[in-house]
Amino acid sequence: MKDLILVESPTKAKTLTRFLNGKYEIQASFGHVRDLPKGDMGVDIEHNFEPKYVIPTDKRKIVEGLKSKAKGATRIILATDPDREGEAIAHHLYTILKDNAKKAKFDRIAFHEITQKAINEALEHPRTIDENLVSAQTARRVLDRIVGYKLSPVLWKKIRRGLSAGRVQSIALRLIVEREKEIEKFSGKTFYRVFVLLSKQKEKSEIDFELVSIDKEKIEKSEKINLYDGDYTYKYTTLDKNLSNNIEQELKSATYTVTNLIQKDTKRSANPPFTTSTLQQEAFRRLSFSSKKTMSVAQRLYEEGFITYHRTDSFNLSNDFITSARGHIEKTFGKEYLSHERKVFKTKSKMAQEAHEAIRPTSTESQEQTITATLGRDFARLYLLVYKRAIATQMADAIYASTKIEVTAQKTKTYIFEANGKVLKFPGFLKMWYYEENDQILPEITIGEILDFLNSRITEHTTNPPPRYNEASIVASLEKHGIGRPSTYAPIISTLYTRQYIERQEGRITSTSIGVAVSDFLVKNFSAIDDIPFTSSMEDSLDMVAEGKEKWEKVLKDFYGPFEKTVTEAEGIDRVKIEDEMTDKICPKDGGQIVIKRGKFGKFYACTNFPNCDYTAPYVEETNYTCPKDGGQVIVKKTRKGRNFFGCSNYPKCDFAVWNKQQLEKAIAESTKSSASNQSNG
Repeated sequence: MKDLILVESPTKAKTLTRFLNGKYEIQASFGHVRDLPKGDMGVDIEHNFEPKYVIPTDKRKIVEGLKSKAKGATRIILATDPDREGEAIAHHLYTILKDNAKKAKFDRIAFHEITQKAINEALEHPRTIDENLVSAQTARRVLDRIVGYKLSPVLWKKIRRGLSAGRVQSIALRLIVEREKEIEKFSGKTFYRVFVLLSKQKEKSEIDFELVSIDKEKIEKSEKINLYDGDYTYKYTTLDKNLSNNIEQELKSATYTVTNLIQKDTKRSANPPFTTSTLQQEAFRRLSFSSKKTMSVAQRLYEEGFITYHRTDSFNLSNDFITSARGHIEKTFGKEYLSHERKVFKTKSKMAQEAHEAIRPTSTESQEQTITATLGRDFARLYLLVYKRAIATQMADAIYASTKIEVTAQKTKTYIFEANGKVLKFPGFLKMWYYEENDQILPEITIGEILDFLNSRITEHTTNPPPRYNEASIVASLEKHGIGRPSTYAPIISTLYTRQYIERQEGRITSTSIGVAVSDFLVKNFSAIDDIPFTSSMEDSLDMVAEGKEKWEKVLKDFYGPFEKTVTEAEGIDRVKIEDEMTDKICPKDGGQIVIKRGKFGKFYACTNFPNCDYTAPYVEETNYTCPKDGGQVIVKKTRKGRNFFGCSNYPKCDFAVWNKQQLEKAIAESTKSSASNQSNG
């Protein structure tokens, strides 16, 4: 019988089959084949936290098939993914199959890309299962199960049935809830900025200058406030409306003299290649992909052999790839676009595994067209991000000619204005990556030159509160604090949405009333574990287990004693009431007030007199906008996949729909402009 290779997914099995030309029997386990039982904690706390693994019902047929294949094998190769979870799956496969394949030799191989070379090297250098990595994954699974099974019943009793808590999930929720409170506390300030539009004498070139100082005192100030997630700095000017108007009047008759000029070349270097975190952030920013979608698309690209393994926190690139990339750059763009030296990026993350690689394409020749044809546009778009980022790392710096012009206007006071601009002199890596600069281009200017006044303007601003998280920034925050691991970011966020602890508003994440209640309860009663330092230090402990420097049982024992005591004390806490969101609607059945409640499928309207009144109605999120097509009310709707959009309440009679507020306001403005034009023509 052929040697048997076991992988997790059928896609990966299919790709390996293509490379190995029928030399091996290749089977997929379809993910985990053993797990802790549903409906029971499955951890023997009294006996060193021993996990009671079972074969899930939906995996029994698959396991029986694997046992049958393994029975006659002389060699079984475990080729699961190259991370802790993959190591654990390999361990579980070995545990299940060893009694059926007593004559078989078990080998473990790992590769970070599915290419002919990587597969051959892995097969030539098999190893044993890394028990330290398995222990680290076991510790994480058991720890999370204990926290979930001990905390969730407390939430049921004290808040509402069906709620859940998780070790990492709870701290992610706290970050979002704390940010919402910080936004509510923030007191905005109104301030003004003053601009003048000047030009060179006898020329049409326009230069936009901003007032920066009065009588040598800078008008821009900054304030720093301490947030749960770190410091937040915001800026404002000392100008109020009256002062701005007085200054503007003076400026109309002022003489504007160039008093300082700074010109220099500045360089911009390419960013490091992608890690899991930065890929999720960039995919959200450029492609509007959720973390969950990014990881799903990346998984398929990896399994099809187009990119390297996508769960990594390392910036490392293989020597072979760097050599190939540099050759590709020189051939495609010319030698001047090649960085002078091979660029190697140092990973800042303290828990990064440097033996792993960053996420990169498996070939330096673009596979975009192939991926578009075989997998679809979204796969090609994410692939192109990975491809461009990795190739660009070995390209030359972009060079800009940066200019700052200082102009003085002397009236009752001395007013200093500044204009900044830069011109791209050499694109360097921007030939491959995305050019996004939008600075004004400044004409040639000399010190002492007098500029002509064209006009002035005053703009009103309000200091902005700390921004709400989006999926990119919450992932960045989790990574910054050492919370979770590359494989956990997407499931953490997805779980919070599923539990209705958070929701999306205009691309940002906000906490729900349920999320606030759960977070506040945990912070008040379980502050020892629902805090950044604890969660981060626990990740460090799990890393110690993975490195063989700590026993996983000891990590669990050190945690469990204090935790169990806190759970017991929570039994005496008063029940928490979640306040319903009130509306101004009246119940058509009994005249009671209508409130917004949350159920399994989201928000809905209900009467406050329940259970005496059973009135309910679908929730409609109204806006203050009028449909530009038929004058109906614009409401917020959801697609089948849960994405929000704006649509007319008169659907299906009116099919007006747009994705975001900017598109909505643009459509309304165009409709208003068109109506005004028709009236004037009439």
